[in-house]
Formats: sequence, C-alpha cells, structure tokens
Amino acid sequence: MGVKILLLEDDKLFNETLQDFLEEEGFVLDTVLDPYSALDLTYENNYDLYLFDVNLPYENGFKLLEKLRDAGDMTPTIFITSRDDKLSLTQGFTKGGDDYIVKPIDPDELLLRINAVLRRQIRSDVVQLGEYRFDISSKTLLKEKKVVELTKKASELLLVLLEAQGKVVSSEQIKERLWSYTEEASDGALRVYITQLKKYFPTQITNIRGIGYRISFT
Repeated sequence: MGVKILLLEDDKLFNETLQDFLEEEGFVLDTVLDPYSALDLTYENNYDLYLFDVNLPYENGFKLLEKLRDAGDMTPTIFITSRDDKLSLTQGFTKGGDDYIVKPIDPDELLLRINAVLRRQIRSDVVQLGEYRFDISSKTLLKEKKVVELTKKASELLLVLLEAQGKVVSSEQIKERLWSYTEEASDGALRVYITQLKKYFPTQITNIRGIGYRISFT
C-alpha cells in the first residue's frame, strides 16, 4: 500500500483537485471538508501524512493539530493556507506542524514538500539494516532483493521504531500507531509483532521493561 494521506480542505473544488493530483502521483487519500470529520478519521485510521487547511469552519487547522499532538499523534503535518504572515507561520510550527505552504499552490511544489517531509522522518527512502534493506514507501523488508515476509503490522512497527532513530518508543505510542480506534490493541499482540521482527533483528531490538522498545544498529 502507498503512502496514506488525510486531506482536510473546506473548499470542495480545491479539495477534489488536490485529491485527483495526489492520487495520480500514487498516494492513497482520505478527504474531508471540516475538522470534526478529520478528527473522527484519525481515530479510525493510521496515516502517514496530514494536509490541513488553516481557515476552516468550527475551528482552525492549528487548533486541530494541537489536539492531535496533545493526544500523542505525531503524524507529519503540512499546513495549506492563504495566510503568509510571520505570526501565522510561527503559530503553525509551534502547534507541531512540519511544513507550511501558501495558496495559490503549485502542485509540483506541494509534491516536493510532501516527499521532503516524509523522507525527513528517517532521512531516506530506503534504509540499510545490516544485511536487510527496508523500503519506506512500500514498507517492505528486503534481503538480497528478495521480499522478506512480514505482516502489515510488523512492517508498520519496524517503521515506527526506525522513525525514533534509536530512541525508546513507548508501548502506548506504538499501539496508537498500529491499531485504529475501532481495533483492540494489547500488549500480547504487540509482543507477537516484536517477536516477528526479532527473527531478523535479534540483537538490535531492545525491550525497555515497563516502557517500550527501541531499535539500534550502532
């Protein structure tokens, strides 16, 4: 599955235009017109990127992201807005935004910014992990160009650990990323996916008792 994006833009025509463009580029899109619908979808799905308009009905995009960050959702976020003043720029980054693009938007520039933000999470499209390689876009583990069989959640878990760049990721943070709001997460299930990864990375994945896990290749 490709990179999954949640697009929040209240201009219906512009929303549809962006959706068509990004889907043609290979992204998977969910689109909404208001922040409440966006919030509901973040509970039900795991996304690789948020694209949030700022001027919205009910509450602005800054406030929505602030809620998500407070809840532990660290999904990369790009704000799309007509605001170009320094105060708005500062507010966007203060609330946890990763980038900011001003309307009218050049689609090619947006594509460049999306790819830059996604790469920035772990600095590369493909990560070398000893004798293995992990393709970030497809979330596929490879050994000598052959695909290593991993479940979808084990692949997502590997990505989460790599994004932390050697830091400990709490079990709660991992469960929030791997399971949607409608799914039942458990420590037991998490341990199953950790065990899957340890088949390939037995010494690199460490259990920090009572806290979570980390992966390190240093």
